[in-house]
Amino acid sequence: MVLGLSRYNCYMSELIVTPNAFLTLNYRLTLPNGEDYINTFEERPATMQLGTGQFAPCFEKVLIGAKVGEKLSATISAKDGFGESKPELVQWVSMETLVCNTDEVSEFKPGDIVEFNAPGGAQYAGVLQSINEEGAWFDFNHPLAGKDLSFEAEIVAIL
Repeated sequence: MVLGLSRYNCYMSELIVTPNAFLTLNYRLTLPNGEDYINTFEERPATMQLGTGQFAPCFEKVLIGAKVGEKLSATISAKDGFGESKPELVQWVSMETLVCNTDEVSEFKPGDIVEFNAPGGAQYAGVLQSINEEGAWFDFNHPLAGKDLSFEAEIVAIL
């Protein structure tokens, strides 16, 4: 055992969620209008390892120290979650650039998430805001940027 990384509490009696824990949980992320953005309570739980980028740090913080069966909830501010929406990330893309730098898509419509090919093989995505024959406006902010979120979780298992 490496000091400080034990999954057990100091009395070695119960597993608790630690910063690098493997765990299975149900969780719900709710938008300000009350709409579920994601809800694993209705389907099957998620299994992940904390501290690896699989789950946003703002949600991991809520889970640290929880035990199996524990239910947690928190309100995550836009600032503490995915940041504020940045107006400079809403950008005009010409139709030529749009067609040349995306995979073959015959039709685009507002609300579509479009992936763009970048130099070196990287990809990035934007949400199509509006489009005409000359080009389109895309929002390259994270889809949850600028939103306060409600987060609920229930720890199913700590592996």
